Amino acid sequence: FNHGPAQLLMHTGSPRLGRPSIGSWVTYGLGSESNDLPGFIVLTSGGTPDGGKSLWGNGFLPSIYQGVQCRSKGDPVLYLKNPKGVSQELKKNIIGSINQINYNEYKKFNDPEVLTRISQYEMAFRMQTSVPEVMDTESEPDYIYDLYGEDSRTPGTFAANCLLARRLAEKGVKFIQLYHQGWDQHNNLPNRLPRQCKETDQASAALITDLKQRGMLEDTLVIWGGEFGRTSYSQGQLDETFGRDHHPNCFTIFMAGAGVKKGFSYGATDDFGYNVAENPVHVHDFQATLMHLLGVDHERLTYKFQGRRFRLTDVHGHVVNDILS
Repeated sequence: FNHGPAQLLMHTGSPRLGRPSIGSWVTYGLGSESNDLPGFIVLTSGGTPDGGKSLWGNGFLPSIYQGVQCRSKGDPVLYLKNPKGVSQELKKNIIGSINQINYNEYKKFNDPEVLTRISQYEMAFRMQTSVPEVMDTESEPDYIYDLYGEDSRTPGTFAANCLLARRLAEKGVKFIQLYHQGWDQHNNLPNRLPRQCKETDQASAALITDLKQRGMLEDTLVIWGGEFGRTSYSQGQLDETFGRDHHPNCFTIFMAGAGVKKGFSYGATDDFGYNVAENPVHVHDFQATLMHLLGVDHERLTYKFQGRRFRLTDVHGHVVNDILS
């Protein structure tokens, strides 16, 4: 039961359920640059994370800031297609009528969630065109598929999701999260870890390369990491079956793109890789730095809930200025 709380801490600033995710805080503070797509989109491969959909949940923020998970097979978002016999014009009229009823409800009760419902109906209508268009990668040239790897031709793979992430960023989606499950190698490490790396390494490098060659990397922050590290010593016998246990004391995250130094390493462990030896960075420091790189003061972006003002970093966090370019 370690993974879920650790993922929640990384994504929401708390190991307990109920807090808004980073993506929700970002879209709450910065909005979206796309009128036809949600500002916060999630793509998964290899299964659902242990922390579940709370990792992209809105918590106590208005539900308009919740991340939208796009499916890897079938329709990216369910129920976007019109039923048989329902034209686009008829659908537009239906939504217009529903929203008028909702607006009358809002004037009566002044509930902001009603405005969210109105906004989401309108967004869903626009997404009927925008989502299938951005999710269809068949127009991509062969050299792009070669860059991301053969897996990028298979929907639902990490490589395909990396390619989709670039396309979503091009369309102005503010915050995009990719998840790839299967790193919990307590055994059979010599076989399982290389397979995971093969599924992710080329596509991760390709995404950064692709953003750079399009002039997008200077305005896009790429972050790659997990919820904790693994021990530097073996778990079990030192043979083909051995694995590594969880290790939260120190682990590595890499960042590339907007505002961070190039080819730079920050922090170090002791000789055994067990504890931080210099320049420790707490989870809340990482979150404060992420927000700073996006142009947000983590201490000022707050939301009043149950009598006090909350923020992503709660009462913690310092910007790690040494990694800024």
